[in-house]
Formats: sequence, structure tokens, C-alpha cells
Amino acid sequence: MKNFKLIIGLVVFTSMISCNDNKKRQAQYMPDMYESIPYKADGAKGLGGNPVNSKPVLKTLTRGGTPAYDIADTAEGYAEAKMSLKSPLAKNEKNLDNGKKMYTIYCISCHGKKGDGNGYLSTSEKFLGIPNYKDRDITEGSVYHILMHGINLMGSHSSQLTYKERWQIIQYVEVLRADLLK
Repeated sequence: MKNFKLIIGLVVFTSMISCNDNKKRQAQYMPDMYESIPYKADGAKGLGGNPVNSKPVLKTLTRGGTPAYDIADTAEGYAEAKMSLKSPLAKNEKNLDNGKKMYTIYCISCHGKKGDGNGYLSTSEKFLGIPNYKDRDITEGSVYHILMHGINLMGSHSSQLTYKERWQIIQYVEVLRADLLK
């Protein structure tokens, strides 16, 4: 008797649900999933009334942008960077800590924990001749130039690191070099 009442109830419930008028609009619980909201650009002028193809004023940076690196990938460019480039970042623990994190991610496998050139790739003889920071006459500018363009077997890291992260790594490399020179 219980099963019979249950079956009758389900039949009545199903017939009520399935007998809707298909020509009437049904309830929509998430209408934005069915109909996208159109956004209009301001025609040829673009959003905000500025021309779409306008170029920024010379010698300016976009919001959050970084200066362009114009020093050529040549021996003369390396010498220029070595002499002229200086870090714009304050030397503090926050920058040094992030520099250490980035060094651990990108540099430690070749240059080693101490900067002595005894990273995993060197000790496993995948790459030979990885320099020891102690043996090189490096400056902030020379390391930045190498991070931007690469040198010998080391490729450029400009696409992996942000402007700020490059300078933070350089701060950490200077600490490693000072420890090696002791």
C-alpha cells in the first residue's frame, strides 16, 4: 500500500512538471549563463575616449611598467652595463629574502647554494665551466646585463623574471660573493 501511494504521488508530480507550456518563458536561475552582457567600446576612439592606436608619449612608462633595456648584447654593451647600471632598489631584508627565493628557483641548479658554481647541473657534469662568483669581477650592472641577455651557455632570464626580481637576485648574488671572498 505504501509503494502504491508513492508511485501515484510520483506520477502526479512528474505530470505536473512535464506539462508546462513550452511557449511561455520558464524560470532561469542563472540568466547570465544564457545571455552574455554586451560591452560596447566607444567606436573608433576606444574605451575612455582615447584613440585606440595612440602611442604613449616618448620617455614615459605605462602604469606599472619598467624602463626599456636599451643596452646592446655586445662586449661593449656588457662593459657599459658593468660601469653604469646601479640597482634602484633599497638594500633591505625584504628584497634580499625575495632575491634568495628567486635565486633558489632559477639559479641554484647551476651556480649552487653558495654561488661557487657547484650546482646540480655542474656536479652531474651536464654543464661544465659554470663560474664561481669569487673568480669573476662582477658588478650589479654586469649581472643585470647577463640576466637580460645571457652569456655563453646561460640563456636570458628576462622573460622569467620581473624587473624587480632581477635586482633582488642581484642583491642576493652580491651577498653570496661577499661570503665567498671572506
